[in-house]
Amino acid sequence: MSAVDTTTPAKVLAPPPDSPQRPRVNRRSGGPAVPWLLLAPCLAILGLVLGYPLYRLVTLSFQMFGQSQLWGFKPAEWVGFGNFSKVLGDSEFWQVVLRTIVFAVGCVVFTMVIGMLVALLLQRVSGWVKTLVNIVLVASWGMPVIVATTLFKWLFDSDYGILNALLSKLPGVQMIGHNWFASGPQGLAVIMLLVVWGAVPFVVITLGAGLTQVPSELEEAARLDGAGAWGVFRYVTLPILKPIIVMLTTLSVIWDMGVFPQVFVMRGGHPEPEFQLLTTYSYDRAFVVNDYGQGSAIALLTVLLLLGVVAVYMRQMLKIGEVE
Repeated sequence: MSAVDTTTPAKVLAPPPDSPQRPRVNRRSGGPAVPWLLLAPCLAILGLVLGYPLYRLVTLSFQMFGQSQLWGFKPAEWVGFGNFSKVLGDSEFWQVVLRTIVFAVGCVVFTMVIGMLVALLLQRVSGWVKTLVNIVLVASWGMPVIVATTLFKWLFDSDYGILNALLSKLPGVQMIGHNWFASGPQGLAVIMLLVVWGAVPFVVITLGAGLTQVPSELEEAARLDGAGAWGVFRYVTLPILKPIIVMLTTLSVIWDMGVFPQVFVMRGGHPEPEFQLLTTYSYDRAFVVNDYGQGSAIALLTVLLLLGVVAVYMRQMLKIGEVE
């Protein structure tokens, strides 16, 4: 009798079902010209709005262009770098440059410090207080510059200013009739306060948004390691906010070096020499002295100075990108 084979036959595994193939997207459809075609309308508008005025600014800076040329009595005369040599050889110009740099640096430092303090404070208050403060900040930020300048001009008025009246109520203080604009440094400090007041809301809102991205776990770990409030801010919060701080600082430098309406309106349309910044100095040369060539040369030098600030900003951002 033969033995019966009781071994179970091997199971034949069925091949796995074919996974559905995803349709391939042709990412090269249209070629490299498609992005430029999409950007063409925007580039055309920018070229029309910014390109032509910049072209006219450059051409005027190399010409002798006064009232006679403006009214068409004489043709514009090319003088090469004559306007630049006159401007750079004028000691008053360098005084204005130094005054503008000091003014811009002061505005930027106070704006960033106050903005950072307010943003940190808003992280530690209740929700309704934070909402109320944000509403006030947006309202002050949205106020037109001319309106804000007029209000500050009234606040610091020597005869009817409310600030002098309030300070005079302090014991031993007599500020009635005090002229805040009797000297350049004191008057520029008032204008600096106006510029900082208008710039702080943007810095607070931007830094507040950045603070929400700081992981609470890192802050808690730093506290467990013995770091105080300053240590947590320096070694945890500040490195994370560094790209935002660099961006805000660069924008503040550009905006504060381009301050014009605050000075122009505060001084009644005729800023005194000790109140002149690069923007108002260029305006006076062009429209008061009627030397449009020198005014354009000063404006172009200001643009080149700001391009240097932008170059520093780009370098810092590239360094931050390499570290990350």
